[in-house]
Amino acid sequence: MENQKLQATLTAAPVGDEIHPQENAQKLPTASEVQTWIVSYLAELLEIDTDEIDVTIPFDSYGLDSAVAVGMTGDLEDWLGRKLDPTLLYDYPTVQSFAQHLAEELETKTSVL
Repeated sequence: MENQKLQATLTAAPVGDEIHPQENAQKLPTASEVQTWIVSYLAELLEIDTDEIDVTIPFDSYGLDSAVAVGMTGDLEDWLGRKLDPTLLYDYPTVQSFAQHLAEELETKTSVL
């Protein structure tokens, strides 16, 4: 029941309010912002400086396992406000490719609305 209320809240705009896609698009994080978030997350997790994270090498080079993938995507879901599949890290195995994919996907999903 609570989920239905939440879904209704997310899909129904108040009467008289207009939705402006350009305003919504400006609020979306860019690939660079997503990349910065991921780098910060990894640096904190690995207890290293952010400048030690190479965004072009695979996540598994940092010794990340599936538990970390689930944890990171869960925290990203909270930050982005949308559901993510933890297996995306296998499809987009570097910070750079993952961040770019997420930014493009967010933009595509918002422009469809």
